[in-house]
Amino acid sequence: MRRRGVTVLLGALITALLSAGVLAAPIPYVVLGPGPTVDTLGKDDGKEVIQVTGAQTTTSAGQLRLTTVGVQPDVKLLSAIAGWFSDEEAVVPRELIYPPDQTEQQVEERNAEDFRASQSSAETAALRELGFPVQVSVKNVTAGGPSEGILSAGDVITKVGDQAVTSAPKLTELIRAKPAGTELSIEYTRGDATATAKITSRAADGEPPRIGVEIESKQPHPFELKIDLEEIGGPSAGLMFALGIIDKIESDDLTGGKIIAGTGTIDDEGNVGPIGGIPQKLVGAKEAGAVVFLTPADNCAEARANARPGLPLVKVATLKEALAALKTLRDGGQPTLC
Repeated sequence: MRRRGVTVLLGALITALLSAGVLAAPIPYVVLGPGPTVDTLGKDDGKEVIQVTGAQTTTSAGQLRLTTVGVQPDVKLLSAIAGWFSDEEAVVPRELIYPPDQTEQQVEERNAEDFRASQSSAETAALRELGFPVQVSVKNVTAGGPSEGILSAGDVITKVGDQAVTSAPKLTELIRAKPAGTELSIEYTRGDATATAKITSRAADGEPPRIGVEIESKQPHPFELKIDLEEIGGPSAGLMFALGIIDKIESDDLTGGKIIAGTGTIDDEGNVGPIGGIPQKLVGAKEAGAVVFLTPADNCAEARANARPGLPLVKVATLKEALAALKTLRDGGQPTLC
C-alpha cells in the first residue's frame, strides 16, 4: 500500500478510537520520564541545598547534580502510545510504582522516608571521609550479661578481634559472625585510655549471639549539617549528597569546574548501591549539560544499553571510588568507565 494510503488508514483508525473514547481512557500503566536535576552545591527555591553552620565553606566552580525520574501517574492510552515510541520515556505497569496494596499517598510517604534516610547516610559517609569517624558506644550494660563488670556505659567499642568497629551494624555483624560461646577480644576506649577485654558471647534459644550491651552511635563533629530540598523522593540521591557535603567542607573543588551528574544510594559505610530509572536519569543529565555521569557499578550494564552520546559513564561502587574518579578527571586522566 502506498504511504498516503497507510496514513489515511492510520488517521481513520485513530479518529475511530477517539470517537469511541478509547484513547482518552485511563490504563493501568505509568509513564517514566526525565525528572529535574538539582545541583547539590547550589540553591533550590532560593535556599542552599546543603547548609553548613559552624564551619567555613568553599565555593565550587562546577556543579554536582543529582538526577531524578518524573512519574506520570494518570496515563491515557494516547500518552502511553507516545511513551512507547519515545527513546526518553518508559511505559511500565502501574503496580511497579504503586503497589495494589498501597495508595499513592502511602508510596509518596515511603519515598519521603527513604529520602530522609539517604540524607542521614550521606552525612555519615561524608563525615567519615572528612575525618570524623562513627563512635559506637555502650549505652547500657545488661545485668547478668557477658559484659557485666567488664564494660561500662560510655565505653567506645573500637574493635572485635582485629576487625574495626565502624558502625553499630558492623559491631552486631562481628559478634554474630562467631557462634555463641566464643570468647571475643573486645577493644574499647574509656576516657583517654584504650583497653582490651575477653568477653564470651551468649545466646538465648533461637536468638543470635550477644555480649549483653545496648549501644548507640555518635559522630562528633564541630559543625552542623542540614539538607534542605523538597519534592524529591527515594534513596537515589545519597551519593551526590555525600559528594556535595565533602565539596562544601574541603578546600579542593571536586568538580574541577565541570558539571558532574550522577546517582546511587549510599550507606553509612560509603557503599554505593544501584537505583531505578537509569535511562531517564541519563537523559536528564545530558540535558543539564553534564560532562560525565557517576554510575553505580551494579547499574553499568543498563547504563551502557541506554548511553547518551557524549556522556561518559564513570563506574563507582563506593564513595572513595567516586572521589578518586573525580580527582582523576581533575588531573586530566581517564577514570574507570562502565
